[in-house]
Amino acid sequence: MAGDRIRYDLLTQNALKGVVRTVLEQVANTGLPGEHHLYIAFDTTAPGVTISPRLKEQYPEEMTIVLQYQFWDLEISSDRFEVKLSFSDIPERLVVPVSAIKAFYDPSVQFGLLFGAPGPANDQNPEEIAAHMPAIEAQNSDDAAAEPAARAGSGAKAVATTAGPAAKVVHIEAFRKK
Repeated sequence: MAGDRIRYDLLTQNALKGVVRTVLEQVANTGLPGEHHLYIAFDTTAPGVTISPRLKEQYPEEMTIVLQYQFWDLEISSDRFEVKLSFSDIPERLVVPVSAIKAFYDPSVQFGLLFGAPGPANDQNPEEIAAHMPAIEAQNSDDAAAEPAARAGSGAKAVATTAGPAAKVVHIEAFRKK
């Protein structure tokens, strides 16, 4: 069988990261509508990530931020987003390349995406990956909406969940010829 030289897995991840970028652009332009709020986990060691030394010490590999009540100056470009958040009443500006995003979750509609490097180390059952997402919501507290909330599941291929009584998990492997 021929190898995947087109790299559909990477194309799909890039397309799904475009969804994240589009949502962030909408939030930057019009704010969060209704009950929507966003959890974004990212790799703090990725090239282009800018966080304070204090946060880097606290989150040496990965951190999750929540965009809900207290965030400012959200700016989106083609390859990154920048946002101001308050951590323990200290304002911080974060710069996060889209390529560093590991997870995106909106618990108000139970929609989430997990990203990771393709390869055997990241092969996980989609149901196991989706099981990590409600844990993120459970760790949200009303008064710490802008604080790092939780660490999303370990590296995994992109997974999309859709809301509804019969929520469906679509694993990126579904798009890859075996």
